[in-house]
Amino acid sequence: MPDAAQSSNDGSESIAQARVLATRAFTAQPKLAECDQETVDRIVGQVASVAAQHSEALAELAVKETGYGIVSDKTKKNLFAAQTIYDFIRPMKTVGVIRQLDDRRVVEIAEPFGVVAAIVPSTNPTSTTIYKLLIALKARCAIVISPHPTAIRSISQTVELLTQAAVDAGAPVDAISCMTQVSLEGTQALMQQREISVILATGGMGLVRAAYSAGKPAYGVGPGNAPAYIERSADVNKAVSDIIAGKTFDNGLLCSSENSVVVDRDISEAVRGQFTEQGGYFLNKEETETLSRGLITPEGLPNPKLVGRSATDIAKHSGINVPSDTKVLLAPLAGVGRDYPLSIEKLCPVLSFYTVTDWREGCQRCQEILRYGGMGHTMAIHSQNDKVILEFGLKKPAFRILVNTPTTLGSIGMTTGLDPSMTLGCGGHGGNITSDNISPRHLINVKRLAYETKPLRLLERSKRNPIQSKPPSGLTAQLVSTRVDEFLKTRGFQRQAEPHLPSDNAAEERSDSPSPLASVASPSETRSGQIEIQTVDFVSEEDVRRALSESRHIMIDDNTIVTPAAQDLANQYGVFEHSTDTRSS
Repeated sequence: MPDAAQSSNDGSESIAQARVLATRAFTAQPKLAECDQETVDRIVGQVASVAAQHSEALAELAVKETGYGIVSDKTKKNLFAAQTIYDFIRPMKTVGVIRQLDDRRVVEIAEPFGVVAAIVPSTNPTSTTIYKLLIALKARCAIVISPHPTAIRSISQTVELLTQAAVDAGAPVDAISCMTQVSLEGTQALMQQREISVILATGGMGLVRAAYSAGKPAYGVGPGNAPAYIERSADVNKAVSDIIAGKTFDNGLLCSSENSVVVDRDISEAVRGQFTEQGGYFLNKEETETLSRGLITPEGLPNPKLVGRSATDIAKHSGINVPSDTKVLLAPLAGVGRDYPLSIEKLCPVLSFYTVTDWREGCQRCQEILRYGGMGHTMAIHSQNDKVILEFGLKKPAFRILVNTPTTLGSIGMTTGLDPSMTLGCGGHGGNITSDNISPRHLINVKRLAYETKPLRLLERSKRNPIQSKPPSGLTAQLVSTRVDEFLKTRGFQRQAEPHLPSDNAAEERSDSPSPLASVASPSETRSGQIEIQTVDFVSEEDVRRALSESRHIMIDDNTIVTPAAQDLANQYGVFEHSTDTRSS
């Protein structure tokens, strides 16, 4: 991008640019929405391919500009977005009919949400940009990027590179754009523009709250503060290795990276030994207090100068002597909260360390940690006890509970079967609209064609004559038939005796009373060889139901008395036949 990319001081230029870019994106949105699936997939595939080709160069640019993280790990994150996430979203159908529910006669059709305002952080600038562009384009949504002021150049150059790839593949001009005059006021103006339909916000809690208060649908993700619990049945060697791998990946910049270790007292010495052997350094009380003052600001936030730095750099800055091969710093703490500054999210290779009596106390401690800045986000449990693992799944206020894997990599779907994503919803616990890993599905509205399955005339009939699967308690079919016969006799009608048909009820079979189905037609053979079905003189709803269950018709003539409920049910299923019909043998 040109050298003009900068942070605006008074915010006026940034606000003006936000308005212009939102308007341009809004103009491009209908053109992008009209693309067919083949065109969309070609655009997304080309963008992913170009991002993968430049993954290392973009990683180097991000580290050089921000001073955060490790080039090799940022390269892996860029490739994760450009390859793993792309492979996941590639087969998704996001245009036209996406599902048919034949049994319900419902057809689902994808509709793009609209223009996306995407806020990109300085901690993961290029990988988050790649990811948000891919899912927006896959959903046919135009997108405007608002970069963090300290990562303008790396984010804007990523956008420029991928915009060209998208346009070359058929995307409309202005379907992708990026603010280069950046300020808090400009970002807020972008989110509030009427042309914006949805917000993808990744950053601090202030930004996320601003996104949710912008008056638009928003997916916002803030701090993680993920605890990792090591239960007594765990493979201690692997558990420690996983935690160190997660915490040191890009120097702990992902919001789902481990921030605390909670250990059963029975295995605490073994865990300490493994940490020391694998590059961990345990701080004493004085060193812990020193690090707390240097790493955590009076506002309770990580010191920006130490975010994303290595453990040795942080120790040196704090005046603490550690071995040169130190990978993580561990601070033993007695509690969680303001009196224990290092119990909060730290965004660097520093872990707080707790010992507990058993899994129940461990469960409580993990809840305390999550409540202190990580509600709804992520945690890990290292255990071989399925019962304990399930208890953590049931009771922890986190929507990603990773089992025997690093939280950093497991939460984003790199080492687990979770949807690959760089934006992780925290659900109601974290004040988010969803607990999902965000994908193109969250940028699509679904409209539905719904065909009639319950005609109004039948619903009205069922209200007048509700169909019961069995007679009301205390009222048997035999009793109903007897009472109907008695009523007919008072009106001068006499039911003719018919051959007795089997009843479904064994007790009724043994009764001497006539069967309620005696009125249902039975066939007899004539001298001419035809089968003649005898007509009946009375039909109740129960007779129709029995005929349906036995796949039979009922023969009636003009003199047959039919109850209204029987008439409705028989008409619905075509049960009646008139006496003029005959069937040849």
